Amino acid sequence: MIELTTAQWNLLLATYLYPFVRVMGYISADPVLGNRSVPIRLKIGLALAISVAIAPTLGPLPAIEPASPIGLAILAQQVFIGVAIGFAVRVIFSAVEMAGQMMGLQMGLGFATFFDPQTSAQVPVIGQYLGLLAILVFLSINGHALVLSTLIESFRILPIGTLGLDSNGFAAFARWGSQIFLIGFTLALPVIATLLIANFGIGIISRAAPQMNIFAVGFPFTLLVGFASLYLMTPYFLPVLDRLFLEGIETLVLLLRAMAVTPLR
Repeated sequence: MIELTTAQWNLLLATYLYPFVRVMGYISADPVLGNRSVPIRLKIGLALAISVAIAPTLGPLPAIEPASPIGLAILAQQVFIGVAIGFAVRVIFSAVEMAGQMMGLQMGLGFATFFDPQTSAQVPVIGQYLGLLAILVFLSINGHALVLSTLIESFRILPIGTLGLDSNGFAAFARWGSQIFLIGFTLALPVIATLLIANFGIGIISRAAPQMNIFAVGFPFTLLVGFASLYLMTPYFLPVLDRLFLEGIETLVLLLRAMAVTPLR
C-alpha cells in the first residue's frame, strides 16, 4: 500500500495546483479563449492539460499547504499573474474595438449596436466587426501559440514560490492599459479624417444651397464615405494589426520582467 506523508501530498498538490491556477487565470481573461461562448468545461480541461504538460519542467516547488496563509497568498499571486497576461493581450483587442466605436460614431452609426456576450454590453456594429477581424488576424499569425509560449515563459520569469511582485510591475501594466486610447485613436484616424473632410464639404454645400435638406443628404453621404474609407483602409489595416499583436506579445514579456521579486511578509 502506498502511503504519502503530509509534506509529500502538499508537494504533489502544489506541483499541479499552482500552475493550473495561473493558466486558468490567463484563460479566463484571454479575449479568445475567455469568450463566454467557449464552454467552461473546455476551459478547465484546456487549463488542466497545459498544467499537466508543463508541471514537470517547472523544477522543485515549495511544499506549502495550499490552505495555509502563505499558500493562499501564492494562489492569489498566480491568479493575478494569469489575469495580467490575459489583460495585456486584451488591450490590443479593446483598442481595436474602440477604434470601431470612434468610426461608427463619426459615420452616424452610434445607435447601431449589438449585444456582445463577451463584455455583456452593447457594442457598436463597426466595433464588433473590427473585433472579429482582429480575432481572425490574431489566429492567422498563431498569436494564441505565441501567447501560450509566453505564458510558459512566465514560469521562468516569475517562478512559483514565496516571492512577491514589485510595485513597478503594477505601474507598468497600468501604463500599458492606457495604450488602449492611443492605439484606438491611431487606428481610427484615417476614417475620422476622411469623414471630417466630408463633413466640411457638406457644410459648404449647405451654405451654398440653404434649401437642401442637410439631414436627408448628409447622413447617407456620410455612411457612404465612411464605408468606402473602411473598405479602402482594410488592406492596410491588417498588417498594422499583425505588427500590433507581435509588439504586444514582446511588451508582455517586458511587463513580466518588470515585476518585482520581494519576499512576502
